[in-house]
Amino acid sequence: MSEKFFKSAMRIAIPVAVQSMLQSSFSMIDQVMVGQLGTTEVAAVEIGGKPGFIFTFVSGAVATVTGIMVSQYMGKKDKAAVQRSLSVNLVVMLLLAAAFTICSFVKPYEIAGIYVSDREVIFQAAEYIRTLSVLYLFSGIATIFAVFIRSMDHAVYPMYISAGAAVINTVLNWILIFGHFGVPAMGIRGAAVASVISQIINMVLLTGVFLKLNGRLHFSMHLGREGWLQYFAMLLPVVFNEFLWTVGQNINTYIYGHMGTKELAAMSLTGPVQGLLVGALSGLSQAAGIMIGKRLGEGEYDQAYRESKRLCLYGAVGAAILSGILILLRGAYTGLYQVEPEVREMGSSLLLAFALLAPIKVENMILGGGVIRSGGRTKYIMIIDMCGTWLIGVPLGLFTGLVLHLPIFWVYFILSQEELFRLSISMFMFRGRKWMHTLADIGQG
Repeated sequence: MSEKFFKSAMRIAIPVAVQSMLQSSFSMIDQVMVGQLGTTEVAAVEIGGKPGFIFTFVSGAVATVTGIMVSQYMGKKDKAAVQRSLSVNLVVMLLLAAAFTICSFVKPYEIAGIYVSDREVIFQAAEYIRTLSVLYLFSGIATIFAVFIRSMDHAVYPMYISAGAAVINTVLNWILIFGHFGVPAMGIRGAAVASVISQIINMVLLTGVFLKLNGRLHFSMHLGREGWLQYFAMLLPVVFNEFLWTVGQNINTYIYGHMGTKELAAMSLTGPVQGLLVGALSGLSQAAGIMIGKRLGEGEYDQAYRESKRLCLYGAVGAAILSGILILLRGAYTGLYQVEPEVREMGSSLLLAFALLAPIKVENMILGGGVIRSGGRTKYIMIIDMCGTWLIGVPLGLFTGLVLHLPIFWVYFILSQEELFRLSISMFMFRGRKWMHTLADIGQG
């Protein structure tokens, strides 16, 4: 049984992990390309990507709820409810994307000015933000369709499509950033244009696969009063949680930006590597959401609990191995950038801090992002995350960075102790089994 479960989990986890790692790998290549332009450009891309960072997590909240609903209704063999779930979440996603598009297009300079006072960084970041503003609609549609495709046990399709889009993005970056084949060099704006084009291709291909598997979407917003109460009981805590969590992360960026442009650039160097390591194990969180959700939908609570523990064990082992590799290779990675030696040294130290914290981050991702949320009681994770971010992470970051003026290694390491708090509370809640519910239970208490 254990071997069968492992194979089932890997059928979901590996394609998702490969997809995420490919995206992070190409993001790393993109970052290295931008890194050839200088410290200011690296900092500008870090700031310019912040609206997209917020959108990724808030739209990910909608995708999480989509996954919970689709997986549990598939477990119940209720095809009509699956179609309603897709319809409702697609509309919500489009409304969310439209809001981000408008704000990014109309107020790019004001957004960039929140994080840093360097005028040149603000100017370049604002152009990057405005160019990316049209991306959110395409990204939102692709996200919803990818959730459905994975829930249908066809996770390889999003993996292949994402890999192809990432290759296109990287090639276009090389052409547009530096100016090849007669195209004028566009600098970091070229990186933004490349992202938009690759995301359009990603959406078109995922839409094609969705139509192949599902046929025409049977659009329906009819959930009924109880259905809408149930839906918002799941959605609002997740969206509220992810939004406030990303605001907390953006305050961290504000801290780094006001510590100095070099500190901000050093933190930017670590982003792709963090994404690569966490992405390598992100499939376990997706597997938890889908597999445990289906178990709960079938009423198999004891089996769901046992399988959840196995997924957490897989994550702990994988994170320990990858952290060791990162510690060995961190210096070689930061050496790829054409930035000041001080920036490279700070980036290397930040990667060491991240490697030490990665196993805790991965367990939080599997437990909070997959297992506990699979029961639909998303308010539990909202409370845990908000307490960790706003009672521990943000105050410690502001105090150590802007009051004590500690080196960036210690600022990052100390504020990240919020992850240890989250894991402690999540483990307690997991063992209490109060998260184990079907969708029929939600909204009743």
